[in-house]
Amino acid sequence: MSVISLAGSLADISPPVLHTRDERGVHRLVLNRPATFNALSEEMLAALQTALDAIALDESARIVVLSAQGKAFCAGHNLKEMRAQPGLAYYQKLFAQCTRMMLSIQNLPVPVIARVQGLATAAGCQLVAQSDLAVAASQVSFGVNGIDVGLFCATPSVPLVRNMPAKQAMEMLLTGEFITADEARARGLVNRVVPLEALDAEVEKLVQAILSKPHEAVAMGKALFYKQRETGVEAAYQLAGQIMACNMMHPVAQEGVQAFIDKRKPQWPVPTP
Repeated sequence: MSVISLAGSLADISPPVLHTRDERGVHRLVLNRPATFNALSEEMLAALQTALDAIALDESARIVVLSAQGKAFCAGHNLKEMRAQPGLAYYQKLFAQCTRMMLSIQNLPVPVIARVQGLATAAGCQLVAQSDLAVAASQVSFGVNGIDVGLFCATPSVPLVRNMPAKQAMEMLLTGEFITADEARARGLVNRVVPLEALDAEVEKLVQAILSKPHEAVAMGKALFYKQRETGVEAAYQLAGQIMACNMMHPVAQEGVQAFIDKRKPQWPVPTP
C-alpha cells in the first residue's frame, strides 16, 4: 500500500485525512480528527476535497473506502467554528464547500463505500447517505439532530430522502431522534450491519465483489444511476436505454455476453489509459 497524500499541511504531523492507495486501485480515506469526533470543519472539508480531486484524476482507481478514527465516524459540522463567524456570507460559503465535497463523492466514476465504526450525526449522517454503499458496526447510531439546536438539517436531508422513504426521513429530521444500525439498514441508509470486529472483513467482501467486475461497466452504471434518478420516468428510460446500448457495444460487455454463451468465466479486457 502506498501513501498518496496526507491531504493536509506538510507541517501538520496529524493530518485531517489520511489517504492511501493499494496495488488494486483501492483508495482509503480516513477521517483523522477523533478528538473533535471527526467534525466537518473547514480543514476537514478541504482535506476531503483534495483527496477526492486526486482520486478523480487516477485512471486506475477502482474503489474508495471512507472510514474514520476514534469513537465517532463523523459528528457533523463544527458548531464552535460556525458560531465563531456568525455571518450569512460565511455560512453560505461553508455550506457551498460542503456541497461541493458531497457531490464529488457522487461524481467519482468509482464506488465509495462508507465504513461506519461509530456515531454518524447531522452532516456525518449526510456523508454516509451520500456514499454509494455503507457498512456499519452493529452498535452505531445515526441521526440528523440539528433541530435540537434550532438548526434543521437541510443539506443532510438531500441525500437522506434519496436513501429512505420520505416520512421516515422527515421523522428523523423533525424529532432529532437517533436510529440504530439495524433500523438504518431497514430504512435503506446502510447496506450491511455486522459486529465491530467483523467490519473490515465485511467491507472487504464488497471491495472484492466490485473489483471482480469490469470497471468500465461500473463507472457507466454509477453515472447513469444518479442521473436517471433525478429525471422523470420516461426520460430516465430513454437515458438508460442509450447507456445500455453504449455499454453493450463496449468490449467488456461483448466479452461478458460471449462468456455466458460459451459457459465460461469472462476474461475482462485490460483497460487502456
